[in-house]
Amino acid sequence: MKKILLLGYMASGKSTIAQLLSKASGIPYKDLDEIIEEKAQKSISKIFEEDGEIKFRKMEHEALKAVLSDEQELILALGGGTPCYAGNHEFLKNDDVVSVYLKAGIPVLVNRLRKDDKPRPLFDKQPEEEQEEFVAKHLFDRSYFYYQAKHVVSTDGKSAEDVVNEIMSLF
Repeated sequence: MKKILLLGYMASGKSTIAQLLSKASGIPYKDLDEIIEEKAQKSISKIFEEDGEIKFRKMEHEALKAVLSDEQELILALGGGTPCYAGNHEFLKNDDVVSVYLKAGIPVLVNRLRKDDKPRPLFDKQPEEEQEEFVAKHLFDRSYFYYQAKHVVSTDGKSAEDVVNEIMSLF
């Protein structure tokens, strides 16, 4: 059974596209952050605050391994940093995985992050005048891992439906 993994930076549209892709394909979707929150019985922000990023990354790795070892076909929206830690990028290459990097430009990401109501612990603590540079540096640091995906779909200037259709053509 195929697993479709959507990866990309914070606010690249992973959760939104996963939901729409699920409706279009009939394949159920899950969000890795929600799986972690359910298991930990607290929000990602609380995990970062109370337990630290290292503990969060360990939980994230274990949750990803568990989901991928399940036989069920699914669409999984990864966290922005998921591929960058604990060798998680190696899972993107598995034979039963269709991995898709949702690539968005820095101005688009910063704009979405500023408008987003969802807590973003790493971004939210940045002073506004430093947010664009933070995203640019973070994206540069993570790009090697993001490009381990089997497919890259640029999302700038495209509707969510266009992105879904492009991904549907990949499997």
